Amino acid sequence: MPRTAPRHRPRWWTELLLIAVVYTAYSAGRLLARGDVSTAVGNGLAILRAEKALLLNAEHPLNRLFTETPALGIPADFAYASLHYLATPAVLVWLFRRRPLRYRAARTWLMLSTLLGLAGFTLMPTCPPRLLDAGHGFVDTMAQYSSYGWWGTEASAPRGLGGMTNQYAAMPSLHVGWALWVGVMLWRHGRTPLVRALAVAYPLLTTVVVMGTANHYFLDAVAGAAVMCAGALLTRPAMRLADRTRERFAGGSRPTAAVSVSPVVGGGCETSAGERIPGQRTPSAGADDSTPATAR
Repeated sequence: MPRTAPRHRPRWWTELLLIAVVYTAYSAGRLLARGDVSTAVGNGLAILRAEKALLLNAEHPLNRLFTETPALGIPADFAYASLHYLATPAVLVWLFRRRPLRYRAARTWLMLSTLLGLAGFTLMPTCPPRLLDAGHGFVDTMAQYSSYGWWGTEASAPRGLGGMTNQYAAMPSLHVGWALWVGVMLWRHGRTPLVRALAVAYPLLTTVVVMGTANHYFLDAVAGAAVMCAGALLTRPAMRLADRTRERFAGGSRPTAAVSVSPVVGGGCETSAGERIPGQRTPSAGADDSTPATAR
């Protein structure tokens, strides 16, 4: 059987359209996944109690540090509000241009994990630490330092748009999940020690930022990493399914090639009396004469 031609580089406009559709669906899903506030608060307090029992409560000391030190808190808020919107698309574009053979798997992994995160927001609405009652000891650094940035006191969204976000979508933390994806891509495909260092530092820094700004619990970060691992396991099966589906639809719409059969020259026809084709054997009466006519 003929070998399949190698896959061409994905078209940039189809990729851009696909990413836009998935992200729009994800954003709309976050809004639709808004759960009951009391349920979200109860889930947040349950996570906090579990962390205290396991001695994993790093949010309180980090949040106090960021609250008392503007030199740390303000850059952390900027990083939380914007960095994942810059780093993640930048790495996607880099892979598309420099590692086209690896791009499709990387994009599929990111999208699957994002959709799994959306399922988590729906199944377990969770109040972030910053929205808990002040008696629990957390300060909303986004609100405290809102005069330094473009975000308002409600969320990391632009001023006046806080109501258009789901503030109870804390579990899992896709800030951490996307940062982990970026780190893995930089580690796998980077070529310099600096890029490798960024691959390790970026997910760790993001984890510290989401806890220090009181936007996520430590277990939210763990769940974000778990979602990315699940997405990685599903990537190859999803790509195979997409390929089979594409081939099935393409094969069904492809016209059947017409089989051309070479006609037999003179088939069913006879020469007129006295005519002969050059090289034609002339039959002799009562015998099979194999001598060419030209030799006679």
